[in-house]
Amino acid sequence: MSTRPGSASRSLRCHAPGKINLGLRVVGRRADGYHELVSLFAPLDLGDEVEVAISDSTTLEVEIGLEGASEGIPADATNLAHRAARAFAEAAGLSCRIELRIDKRLPAGAGLGGGSSDAGAVLRALCDLFPGALDGPRLAELALGLGADVPFFLDPRPAMVTGIGERLETVDGLPSLPVLLANPGIALSTAEVFQAFAAIQPALTKSAPDRRIPPLSGVTSPGWTFAGVAGLSLENDLEPIAIRLCPPIARLQRRIRATGAPAVGMSGSGATVFGLFESAEAAERALAEAAFEAPIWARVAATQESR
Repeated sequence: MSTRPGSASRSLRCHAPGKINLGLRVVGRRADGYHELVSLFAPLDLGDEVEVAISDSTTLEVEIGLEGASEGIPADATNLAHRAARAFAEAAGLSCRIELRIDKRLPAGAGLGGGSSDAGAVLRALCDLFPGALDGPRLAELALGLGADVPFFLDPRPAMVTGIGERLETVDGLPSLPVLLANPGIALSTAEVFQAFAAIQPALTKSAPDRRIPPLSGVTSPGWTFAGVAGLSLENDLEPIAIRLCPPIARLQRRIRATGAPAVGMSGSGATVFGLFESAEAAERALAEAAFEAPIWARVAATQESR
């Protein structure tokens, strides 16, 4: 193995956006235990910042450092970004030193895709630092092997996501949406939520009736308005389980609804909930009115507009 020519002491910084799920339905369970879903993923302008630096080395070395809101996040080889860097280098046959520095701005176990987005950012950066090292299909395969949400973060833009996360259909015309995010300060394990869901849905199989989110049937059509998006069904099949494991989720949703949010939902497997607003000013007013107390993590962000 060897580094590519000119690989010494180069670095890239990447934004690793969070995401929210504008509705999530679980439509089946595969023989390997993975659940199949239908969801509209919308990336946020809020996210982590990832720096990837490479230098020459006779062996493959990966080092990771975390800053910011990194409590409860491993800074070792179990970190998903660290695993992504090593997997890329091994698949490409590279020997080099890879240094990762991640400024964490998203809480862990929040349903916002923070760890998966960090991994996606690392893969994007390494693709730029080592052009042609891996082709598209191999990179997509590698991303899916790391986690079901990682393929989305290889090219984070609004998309309809199906399968276990590997099938992506870009959504055109989705406007930027001001979002009030709130997390109770309690990390929820995605695996634990899905395990609990499986316990109450043991007969859910791949052949189960398709339970697509009805309002999303025309989601690929351009020309969305805020009212159209706010009118979507934000039903999340994982929400009852998440609330059972983390009751403050329901209280946060009630507080956001009380501010007049036109639509309220839960992202991923929780515990972050969100309200959609027609303007950033309205979202900021709602944040002030809600007066969330510590340890609740609350921010106003915006979804990224379809490009």
